[in-house]
Amino acid sequence: MERNPFVLNFGKVPKQYISRELIIDEIVQEMTEDGTQNNCFMLTGTRGSGKTVTMTAIEQQVLESDEWIVIRLNAERNMLESLVGKLYDSKEFLTKFVDANINLSKFGIGLNIGSKSPVADIESALEIIMKEIQRKNKKLLVSVDEVSNTPAMREFASSFQILIREELPIFMLMAGLYENISDLKNEKNLTFLYRTPQYEMEPLNLTLIADRYLKLFGIDQESAMNMAIITKGYPFAYQAMGKYVWEEKNHEVTDTVLAKFDEALSHYVYKKMWSELSEKDKWFMSFIVKKDVTPVAELLEITKQKKNEFSQYRERLRDKGLIDVSDRGIIKVKLPRFDAFVKSVSRE
Repeated sequence: MERNPFVLNFGKVPKQYISRELIIDEIVQEMTEDGTQNNCFMLTGTRGSGKTVTMTAIEQQVLESDEWIVIRLNAERNMLESLVGKLYDSKEFLTKFVDANINLSKFGIGLNIGSKSPVADIESALEIIMKEIQRKNKKLLVSVDEVSNTPAMREFASSFQILIREELPIFMLMAGLYENISDLKNEKNLTFLYRTPQYEMEPLNLTLIADRYLKLFGIDQESAMNMAIITKGYPFAYQAMGKYVWEEKNHEVTDTVLAKFDEALSHYVYKKMWSELSEKDKWFMSFIVKKDVTPVAELLEITKQKKNEFSQYRERLRDKGLIDVSDRGIIKVKLPRFDAFVKSVSRE
C-alpha cells in the first residue's frame, strides 16, 4: 500500500505540502543579491501555520550555493557559544583556522594551543571567525526557530547587531509566534528589529489546496473545494484533512474523518492555544465562534460590552491568530472548526 503523503509532525517537510514560494523567493533573493538592505528576516504565525517548513525551504535553497554556511540555533541555549562551536564543526577551513589561530579551550572548542592565551570573550572569537568567513568570500545564515524573549536570544541579537555594523556577512532568519516576536522587538536595546522585514504566514490559497486534493484523490472539483473550505487554508488542517481522507476507503469526508480531524486539531494545536488565553479571552471567543463572520457591533450587543473594553481583547485574540480583523467592523474566525473545539471544552 502506498504510504500516506500527509504528516502531522511539526517541522517535518511533508511529501504533500504547498510551498510559500513568494515569501521564500523574496527572502532568498534579498539575502543573495549584492548590496542587500536587510540582514535579518522574521516569519510569524500561529502553531501549525508553516513557519518551520518555510524556514527549512529557505535554508535548503540557500545551501544550493557553495558560498553559504547555514547554522541552526536554539533560543534557549547560549547561542554565541553554540554558534562558534557549530561553525568550528561545519567547514574544514574553519576548523583549521580556529585550531591555528584561536584558543577556545575555555569553551571546550578546538585544540588547546599552548602558545596562545585562551580567548576570554566568545563574542570577540565570533568576530574573528566571521572575518575569516568574509575573507573566504562566504556568507553565514543563522536560523532560529521558536524564537522567544529569552536572555540568550537578547544577548545574541545584540551581538548580531554589532556584527552587522562591522559589515560582516552574517544573516539571521527567525521564526516564532507573533506575540513572542513582538515581545522581543519591544526590548529597548533591540529597536533594529522593528526595521526587520516580517512575514506573516497567511492562510494557503483554497484553490491550490482543492487542486492538490482533486489530483491526489481523484475526486470531483466540488468535493475537493469543499474539503479545502473546511481547512480554511490552515496548513496543519490541510495535512490533517489529507491524512484522514487518504485513510478513508472512498476518499470522502465522512463523520469519522471529521472526528479524527477535530481530534488532531485539538490535540496538536487548539488545547495549547486555549490554555494560553485568559478567562475573558475565552469568554469572548465563546460568542465569536458562533458565527464565521460577526459584526463588532453585534458582538458588543450580545456581550453587553463597551467598544473600548473589547478593543484590548480583540488585539490579543488577533495576535494569537484566532481572529481576523482586517475588515473594519468585522470579526472572522481564522481557524477551522474552532467552534467545535470550543463546544467540546465547554462540556468538560
